[in-house]
Amino acid sequence: MEIVTIALSLLLCFFFIFIRKICSGDSGAKNPPGPPRLPFLGNILQLGEKPHRSLSDLSKIYGSVMSLKLGSLTTVVISSPDAAKEVLKTHDHVLSYRIPSDPVRAAGHHELSIVWLPPFARWRFLRKITKNQLFSTQRLEATSALRMMKVQELMSFVNKCSERREAVNISRASFITSLNIISNALFSTNLANFDHDSKTSQDFHNVVIRMMEIAGKPNLADFFPFLGFLDLQGARKEARLLMHKLFRVFQGFIDAKRASNVWKNNNDMLDSLLDIAQDEKSELDDNDIKHLLLDLFLAGVDTSSSAVEWAMAELLQNPKMMVKAQEEIRQVIGLNSTVQELDIVKLPYLQAVVKESLRLHPPAPFLIPRKSESDDVRIFEFLIPKNTQVLVNVWAIGRDPSVWENPTQFKPERFLRRGIDAKGNDFELIPFGAGRRICPGMPLAFRIMHLVLASLLYGFDWENQNGVVLENVDMSEAFGATMHKAEPLCVVPFNNGPSLP
Repeated sequence: MEIVTIALSLLLCFFFIFIRKICSGDSGAKNPPGPPRLPFLGNILQLGEKPHRSLSDLSKIYGSVMSLKLGSLTTVVISSPDAAKEVLKTHDHVLSYRIPSDPVRAAGHHELSIVWLPPFARWRFLRKITKNQLFSTQRLEATSALRMMKVQELMSFVNKCSERREAVNISRASFITSLNIISNALFSTNLANFDHDSKTSQDFHNVVIRMMEIAGKPNLADFFPFLGFLDLQGARKEARLLMHKLFRVFQGFIDAKRASNVWKNNNDMLDSLLDIAQDEKSELDDNDIKHLLLDLFLAGVDTSSSAVEWAMAELLQNPKMMVKAQEEIRQVIGLNSTVQELDIVKLPYLQAVVKESLRLHPPAPFLIPRKSESDDVRIFEFLIPKNTQVLVNVWAIGRDPSVWENPTQFKPERFLRRGIDAKGNDFELIPFGAGRRICPGMPLAFRIMHLVLASLLYGFDWENQNGVVLENVDMSEAFGATMHKAEPLCVVPFNNGPSLP
C-alpha cells in the first residue's frame, strides 16, 4: 500500500511539473551548452587575445549556440548561418537591443549614439536622417564625382611612389582616401593628405585605430560592472580623451559654418544637420550632432580602408588571382582611362575577390553585441534568458566547413558559382550584419572598397619591398571592434599596366 502511495505521489509530481511547463510555455527549452566555468571568473580566461578564434574553437565542441559566463555577464555565442538567421531575422524584434562596452560609455556616447541606442523613436529618427542625407541611392549617385576625385588623388600619390620606387603603405593610403571621402561628405573638406610628413593624417589614423581597439577588447568593467568606477584598464579614460579630440574638430566645423552661414547651402551632411537643428522644435543640438558625426566618422572610415588592405594582401599571396583580377579590369576599362563606379557591375571577378576577402576577414569579427529583452527567446531548442549578451561570430561563420569548401583558402571563384551577396540577405556572409540593425553605411562602404581596390589593380602591378617573397605576406590580425592587419601592408607599385591619365 505504501509503495502505491509513493508511486501515485510521484505521478502527481510529474503531472504538475508537466502542466507547469505547458502553462509557462517552456516546451522543453534548455540553456545552451558551454564549457566548464571557474568560480567568479566564469570563462573569461578562455577568451584569449583573439576571442573570435578561441570562441570559434569552442563552438566546434559545444555547438553553434553556445553559452558562456564572463564574470557576471551571461553570453551566448552564435557560430552558424542558421543560428545567425534566428538572431538577426526570426527574433530580430527582441534582439535588436545593444550592450555597450565600458569605453563606449565614455562621454555618455551610448545614450546618444545611433549604434548603441535601443530601437525606439530616437534611433529611428537618427537612422532616417543618415539614410536620407548620406546613404540613399540618390545621395550616393550625387556624390559619385567626389569619390572619383579622391580616388584619383590616391592614384597620383601611388604614381609618384612608383616613379621613386618607394613602397606604399596600403593601410595608410586607403585610410586617407576613405577619410577624405567621408570628411568631404560630412564637412566638404579634406582632413588628411598623402604627405609622408603629415602629422594630421597620422593623428587621425591613430585616433580611429585606437578607438576601435579599445572599444572591442575584453574589459573587466564589462564583466564586473561593480568595478566599473575604478576603470582598472584605463580604457574609459582613454576613450573619453580620444572622443573629445574628435569632438573639438567637429565643433570647429560647426562654429565655422554657423559664423559664415555657409551651412544654408546644404552641400554636405553637417549642413543638413544644422538645418534640422535650427528648428525650435528640433530634436538635435550640437552635442547630438557631434555624437552622430562620431559614429559616421569612425565606422565609415575604418571598415572600408581595412577591407581594401586585406583584399590586397590576399591577392599578393595569390599572384595568379591578382593577374586574373587585373586582366578583367583592364579588359573592361581599356587603356588610358580610369575606373568608374558604374564599371564595377561589369567586374564579377573583382566582386568575388571582395566577397571572399570579407568572408575571411570581416571588418568586425563579432557583430555589435546584442541583448535579449525577453525571457521567451529561443534559438532552436535553446532558451536565451533576458539580459543575455548575444554575440554573432561572423569570423567563425565565414570559416564554417559545413558551409564552405576548403574554408581557410582564399578562393574568389567560389562566388562565381554561388549567388550569395554580402548585404544581409544570405546568412553565410554577413560582414555588415542583417535585419533592422544592419550597418546603414554599407552601401557607401561597398562603393569605396570596390572603387579603390579596382583602381589600385588597374593602374599598377605590385611587388614586395626588400625582396621579400609576396606569398609570405604577414597575415596576422590585431583584434578590436574592427579587425586590422597587425603589420601594415607595404608594397612597391610599378607602372606596367595602363598609362595613367
